[in-house]
Amino acid sequence: MKTVEDYIRTIPDFPHEGIMFRDVTTLFADPRGFRIAIDQLLHPYAGMQIDKVVGLEARGFILGGAIAHQLSKGFVPIRKKGKLPARTIEQAYTLEYGEAIVEIHDDALQPGERVLIVDDLLATGGTAEAGIKLCEKLGAQVVGCAFIIDLPDLGGRAKLEGMNMDVHALCAYAGE
Repeated sequence: MKTVEDYIRTIPDFPHEGIMFRDVTTLFADPRGFRIAIDQLLHPYAGMQIDKVVGLEARGFILGGAIAHQLSKGFVPIRKKGKLPARTIEQAYTLEYGEAIVEIHDDALQPGERVLIVDDLLATGGTAEAGIKLCEKLGAQVVGCAFIIDLPDLGGRAKLEGMNMDVHALCAYAGE
């Protein structure tokens, strides 16, 4: 039986020499692999009250939409600054070389709603941390953060767990 990891393509030296890029588009393209990933991302949260699924730009939209559909819940995107049309709140976060800003509509979540944050990859945790902060600014409670891939050596899991977040990843690639 194939695992999620079996569907992920590795591309050496992309986008820079020495980087082993983990390409989830091959996972998304395979109906069985995609189904396995969605089911496994949901599994730890089965029976838990979740009001909305929040997806982080951009591959988190693909995963989050599928998970929200499976749960019969709404989906909320967190996008790069300037991409959402209505009033937003924003959160800056640190990148390897600089800073970026993500936004959420200021009416996307209601106080007390329980949300699951979803993305494809957990590296340094900056985007996920910013997403958590945005949800909390709107009064929502983040019940967990689910990822396909964890790169544990980059510290993202430790950062999120340090924020008392439940972190779930389907596979990990150490040493990257």
